Amino acid sequence: MRRTVRATLWLLLLAIPFSFLSCSTTYPRRDPTGELFPTVAGTSLADTAVALPAAGAGAPLLLLVGYEQETQFDLDRWLLALDQVGWRVRTYEVPTLPGLFPRLLAGTIDGGMRRGIPAEDWAGVVTVYGDAAAIAQFTGNDDGLPGRVLLLDAGGKVVFFHDRGFSVGSLQKLQQALAALPR
Repeated sequence: MRRTVRATLWLLLLAIPFSFLSCSTTYPRRDPTGELFPTVAGTSLADTAVALPAAGAGAPLLLLVGYEQETQFDLDRWLLALDQVGWRVRTYEVPTLPGLFPRLLAGTIDGGMRRGIPAEDWAGVVTVYGDAAAIAQFTGNDDGLPGRVLLLDAGGKVVFFHDRGFSVGSLQKLQQALAALPR
């Protein structure tokens, strides 16, 4: 009994400082339309390094950013709708996980995502850990449930931003923003 209590106390003492290290800052939601997307590094589930927004290679780029696992439902609706309208712009899902704790568990987190996503789609999912705070500050993460949808022009500037969940009207506005870009 005494040994169990002592072990529990040690675990609590070790967990308390670790929990402070793992906390990430919450940033208020904001609309970054007209601003340059921050330069960040991530890794696709196919284990390829991806630099954003450079991965757009001088062309428009759509980023579907998620801060919480439950955001996947919203992003899946976007992906289905984009497929239905014949979307032909390079698109990345960007799970964005700020804080030390997610970085320490990156292999486990990415492995879990790989189990739920078909291998042929892994290259389109770019997880950002180390630079995640830059994205969180850029879009805000204080209500992480709805995804953040960002259309970037060829120079990496945000020309469309939406963070209130999927709707047909928002999809139409995204298509209009794409059509307005120079060809």
